[in-house]
Amino acid sequence: MLHQLIKVYGEDSHSRSVWVSSGATAREVCHLLVQTAHCSDQENWALLEVHPTLGLERCLEDHEVVLKVQATWSLKGDTRFMFCKNYAKYEFFRKPMLFFPESMISDSADVSKGMTSAELIQNLLRSGTCPEIQGFLHVKESSRKTWKKVYFFLRRSGLYCSTKGSSKEPRHLQCVADLEDLNVYTVVNSRKLYGAPADFTFCIKPSKNPVRAQDLKILCAENEQTRTCWTSAFRLFKYGKQLQCNYQLSNPHLSKSEASLVAMDFSGKAGGRVIQNPTEAQSAEREEGQAWRRREALRCSLPNLNSNTRPSSIHKTQPWFHGGVSRKEAQRLIEKQGLVDGMFLIRDSQQHAQCFVLSLCYKLKTKHYLVIPCEEGGRKYFTMDDGLTLFIDLLQLVEFHQINKGILPVCLKHPCVCVAL
Repeated sequence: MLHQLIKVYGEDSHSRSVWVSSGATAREVCHLLVQTAHCSDQENWALLEVHPTLGLERCLEDHEVVLKVQATWSLKGDTRFMFCKNYAKYEFFRKPMLFFPESMISDSADVSKGMTSAELIQNLLRSGTCPEIQGFLHVKESSRKTWKKVYFFLRRSGLYCSTKGSSKEPRHLQCVADLEDLNVYTVVNSRKLYGAPADFTFCIKPSKNPVRAQDLKILCAENEQTRTCWTSAFRLFKYGKQLQCNYQLSNPHLSKSEASLVAMDFSGKAGGRVIQNPTEAQSAEREEGQAWRRREALRCSLPNLNSNTRPSSIHKTQPWFHGGVSRKEAQRLIEKQGLVDGMFLIRDSQQHAQCFVLSLCYKLKTKHYLVIPCEEGGRKYFTMDDGLTLFIDLLQLVEFHQINKGILPVCLKHPCVCVAL
């Protein structure tokens, strides 16, 4: 079997060269890099195909043959592979309604036979496809700087646009692309590079040709959910059941990590029981949060407490701490590693001295929470809720919010990490 040397970049711009076989898939290359870079966990890694000059990025599907992808690149270009986390590759299997809003499901995929739209989507995903998608997108007109708003339809047979408003009559539909022969990319910095009307830009291009600016069909959505819906539908229509196989291979313990964090009641004589009722579980979480605050207040009131048991700079060694990155860079990092609920990082605040910011993803959006230092009883603490809950350092703040939501909309689940190759 022939082997070839490929160069892969980490997010710190350093690269590593690895020998891969001619038939090696993206999943196999990721596992090889996990071992050579001594990554602490095995899953949720991805190989990105990045075109820096054109601002294009796409996550290779786990089954794609890496050398075949590289063979389509122009020898003179700056295209590269990047190794990074991606928690969102298969998130549409876990939360389909978030990815396929009812307003974007085509009328031709009408909900009939008493089936709700949620049931329709889940049935389609199980069978290896997704509903037809429709909606307005801004499209960049070829060889011109102007953008035009056009109504598009995405079906298994291809991408179509309407030549007359939102009409879907066959005589008004024009075929834009055949799904078999294209790849879908997200576009980075699209306002600056292409004059896009919003940041939620993606593009399609023929998969077998080297990337040339004139071959790109650049499309811009109104918001992140709309863009994610379109790009997810492209992938599902193109690869179908293969994505479901990839999902099952990538996650042999399907949600084991989330299932292991359940609300428990230890008040009975027979030992602990899992709390099934969501209202009771929320109440238990609130009680645990209040008990934690009482314990912390008592602990901090004890005499001769040694405040130097661990250094206050302990956060600097944590994978979720990203130092002085800007708000925009933080959003970009989280976006690149997958917009899944609970993805987070902590960074230095650029506006408030000695403060930090917790950047957290929830419902495909990144929210930012200010972490403020405060003093009580001659000791320094950190708080996000005006002093109601106090933490001796950022590590304690993170550990608390991994099992208690507190003021956050969701617990902290996935640290946004940058791996150095």
